[in-house]
Amino acid sequence: MSYALRLNSLFEDQRCCVLIPTYNNQKTLEKVITDTLEYTNHIIVVNDGSTDTTPQILDKFKELISVVNFEKNCGKGMALREGFKAALAKNYRYAISIDSDGQHYPEDLEAFLIKIKEQPDSLIIGARNMDQASVPGKSSFGNKFSNFWFELETGIKMPDTQSGYRLYPIEKLKNISFYTTRFEFEIEVIVKAAWAGITVIPMPVGVFYPTKEERVSHFRPTKDFFRISVLNTCLVPLAIVWYRPKKFLKELSISNIRAYIRNAFSDQEESVLKKSISVSVGIFFGLIPIWGYQLITAIAAAYLFKLNKAIVIITANISLPPMIPFILYASLKMGELITNKESMFSISDINFESIKNNMHVYLVGACWLSVLSSLLTGVLTFIILTLVKSRKKNIQGL
Repeated sequence: MSYALRLNSLFEDQRCCVLIPTYNNQKTLEKVITDTLEYTNHIIVVNDGSTDTTPQILDKFKELISVVNFEKNCGKGMALREGFKAALAKNYRYAISIDSDGQHYPEDLEAFLIKIKEQPDSLIIGARNMDQASVPGKSSFGNKFSNFWFELETGIKMPDTQSGYRLYPIEKLKNISFYTTRFEFEIEVIVKAAWAGITVIPMPVGVFYPTKEERVSHFRPTKDFFRISVLNTCLVPLAIVWYRPKKFLKELSISNIRAYIRNAFSDQEESVLKKSISVSVGIFFGLIPIWGYQLITAIAAAYLFKLNKAIVIITANISLPPMIPFILYASLKMGELITNKESMFSISDINFESIKNNMHVYLVGACWLSVLSSLLTGVLTFIILTLVKSRKKNIQGL
């Protein structure tokens, strides 16, 4: 059996097709289709309202491929979404999206099929080498920007969240609601896939960037970065108030908690000082009186100052519901001490009315409590971790 026939049979075994969304790429489209046909005839092209010679090019392949036509340009996201529907109607389980601008190599199709056989129902993103000289500066920046937000929203670290070369588990995606229609869809789909429990994994692929003069891109930096920013503005709060807590509770067990804490503190390459500062920052934001925003600001600070995010999140959760009455009581007592205003309270007296009547005392006390507790726990952590590290060295030296 020839290589092409063998690979085409793999497409059939996996019920997989190649999906090519295209808009005004007349210079490269024909070659992309021709090259892809060397590997499979399971191809769906979505013509997203092209106004160039795209219809004539597609007409050359009308006996070999399936085509979905839009009367007007609707955006890459909508082209992919409609392509998914067309693929599902043909009983495909997976769809590999490949851009029509010629930057992706069809030779990598086999790697996707091998990977999905190893990890069924995953969403596989073809990770490009973004360090090569031919990669445009704006693409490299945009990719890092996108990777940062994806990790914040899902907790998953990915090397290339903007690659359009992907294998989508379309049967698993069909019950997820999507709202975006343009480039930002490629962010929405992987975030919501991760939230739905679909494994999102990277896989190295080749990439070709033509010279600046030959390059054709429909990405509009101002408008599309704005759209992506709006999307992330919506996804981040959802991740913090819904997905992250849901995931945390789902995985909650004594053994998991112990393992999580142990892993957070056991990184040998991370300095004791950095771990101690992470504890200090987490405690500070866990106690500072910005209820409802404590964890959000703690995570933001962890990213901003490149701290140990796991430690910051663990320690910021000091203000869990069972601890709140004790924190409020300690804040009021600290406020009394600082302001020199006496008011008799016991823990049983702590309620919203008592806090409201002593708001100034409470705010002053809460701020001082957060600062002092932060410094104290940071110093204690530094001492304890230093002693533990020293003890390990002594044991290893025996």
